[in-house]
Amino acid sequence: MTNKRRLTTDDLYKLIFVSDPQISPDGKQLAYVRTMIDEKTKEYRSNIWVVPTDGSSEPRPFTSGPKRDTCPRWSPDGTKLAFVSDRTEDNQIWIMETRGGEALQFTKMRRGASNPVWSPDGKKICFTAPVDPEDTPEELEKPLDEKAKEAEKKKKLEEPTLVTRLKMKSDAAMGLIGSRRTHLFVKEVDQDQPVKQITSGDFDHFSPSWSPDGKCIAFCANRQENADHVPWIIDIFRVASDGGEPQKLTDSKGPSFSPVWTPDGKFIVYAGHKREYGAATLNKIWKVPSEGGDSILLTSSFDRSVGDSMAGDSHFGSSENGPVISPDGNQVYFLSSDSGNTSLFSVSIEGGNVALILGGNRQIFGFTLDNSGQTFAIAVSHPTRVGDVGVFHLDSDTETMLTSENKALLDEVYLSEPEQIQFKSSDGQDRLGWIMKPVGYQEDKKYPTILEIHGGPASMYGWNFFFEFQILASNGYAVIYTNPRGSDGFGQEFLHAVIGDYGGMDYDDLMTWVDCALSQGIIDQDNLGVTGGSYGGFMTNWIVGHTDRFKAAVTQRSISNWISFHGVSDIGYTFTETQILGNPWTDFDLLWKHSPLAYVENVTTPLLIIHAEKDQRCPIEQGEQFYVALKKLNKQTEMARFPESNHELSRSGKPVLRVQRLNQILRWFDSHLERSKEDYAPPLT
Repeated sequence: MTNKRRLTTDDLYKLIFVSDPQISPDGKQLAYVRTMIDEKTKEYRSNIWVVPTDGSSEPRPFTSGPKRDTCPRWSPDGTKLAFVSDRTEDNQIWIMETRGGEALQFTKMRRGASNPVWSPDGKKICFTAPVDPEDTPEELEKPLDEKAKEAEKKKKLEEPTLVTRLKMKSDAAMGLIGSRRTHLFVKEVDQDQPVKQITSGDFDHFSPSWSPDGKCIAFCANRQENADHVPWIIDIFRVASDGGEPQKLTDSKGPSFSPVWTPDGKFIVYAGHKREYGAATLNKIWKVPSEGGDSILLTSSFDRSVGDSMAGDSHFGSSENGPVISPDGNQVYFLSSDSGNTSLFSVSIEGGNVALILGGNRQIFGFTLDNSGQTFAIAVSHPTRVGDVGVFHLDSDTETMLTSENKALLDEVYLSEPEQIQFKSSDGQDRLGWIMKPVGYQEDKKYPTILEIHGGPASMYGWNFFFEFQILASNGYAVIYTNPRGSDGFGQEFLHAVIGDYGGMDYDDLMTWVDCALSQGIIDQDNLGVTGGSYGGFMTNWIVGHTDRFKAAVTQRSISNWISFHGVSDIGYTFTETQILGNPWTDFDLLWKHSPLAYVENVTTPLLIIHAEKDQRCPIEQGEQFYVALKKLNKQTEMARFPESNHELSRSGKPVLRVQRLNQILRWFDSHLERSKEDYAPPLT
């Protein structure tokens, strides 16, 4: 195409997101979730699509309709797909023959159902469902009718809510969580039998995994008496598939998650850690005897964390990261983020050296394995590839991408591909940074530049598609980013280095990177902007209170005051203590020392504050405090408040609000940084 154009914020509506690649048992088909934004309603629509792994035909829709179908799971014989759908308003599990036909509703749970897991013989499905204390066993399979829903709504509006738990709200719920708990249920597939609840108690249970003989189910839960005080304790349990008293298999020292049985049923492999470095401990691969015993560490020599920690704004829905065990029981496969990439790795079931199976400068953000142990389904992203699914054949070491969901849009627009640059931190460590040149870049010019800072801080920037970065580049800005101390992907010592030092060497790493980026000769040092969200919002607030080198800043879903954050965030009462190492009543001065609000009088940089009204992770009062202080001091600031949105606004928020957020960022930088019109306005050929 010769008449390409610049990317616009409205192009977000045209993006197609893929997730949850699921290989069929025989390795011949791949099911995945395809999410798009409805042209008329501007709402997300998700359907299950299927594509043959030999590439003999194009992907085809397996489900359809103006709702969200997610979580496809093949039956063991490959003849059926179970999936979750909100086509009856609440999420319920449906089953459909893979040869076609009508989907049959499998669950009719009172408050919805999710996470279907087939039994090895394909005769049962275990799933999770929320239960209120007042729900009786007879009511569990009686969905609330409109009258009952109105009665519950009326009660919430006209009666006080009695709070008794320490953890009283969550960002996902956009408010109070009440006393509802998630339990495991088992239901026969082909018989009209009532569901069997196999867990109970005032605890949440998740991640069910069937034993090879179908007699037991492993799952994750925090069943401590003081669970809200120690939310990082997640244990692996096993319970009979027809119910009974759960047996705890792990030692309650840290988080344990994603259990999977070895084929012989003797062990359960899982990911997690024992908090050797507190909250900033790398996740490892472990195995524990399924009958009970000590856990065995399999990845002791691997100085990276299990899982995909790459930051991004162009994925929708979850995907499996592992661990996955080979059919012969000899290998454990998992994803891990390393130095800007997320790749597929393996380790022997006996432990030892970790091997790279599939890598490259990209993000592999989901995978599954077929029954032969030779064909992987993978989901992949790259700076110029939003996300697609494909297969990797282990025996032939060949890879084939099976989709190109965003080809039409990407063929139409110019994109910027980042350049990776090595630099030294101030204390001599080798570091990596990236520069995205503005679209239409000319070598004889210098450009206004935006420093982007990721959240977490245990997250990682790297080689994936980032819509916000591309929007900035298309509007005449260079974009620079790196991974400061506290980021994932660079080892245990680096991850832990930020603990108790927020605003210390992490700030130093960012400023050192800016200096390095300036030395590359493309950046206008008098036209620098900075932005970031969550931890990146904290750091943006910190930066404007400690330097005047930036001409404009946008802080998003930020932290400004650790003293109040402790009590208002859904994780504040633990996060503050594990990250800053203090609490308001014994360590007031320490928390204030690390609070950007303490330095608000130093701010000279014009600051736009972006915050979601229902953010429970970094509640909006954090942005309000900074805004009011800046206004009181007659500093240049504005606040953009986004309704009916939580901490996930930039990633999975309402599409129209996501576009408006990007427009606000552009408006602020455009009004404070200098650009030549020819750098962003005319079409490019």
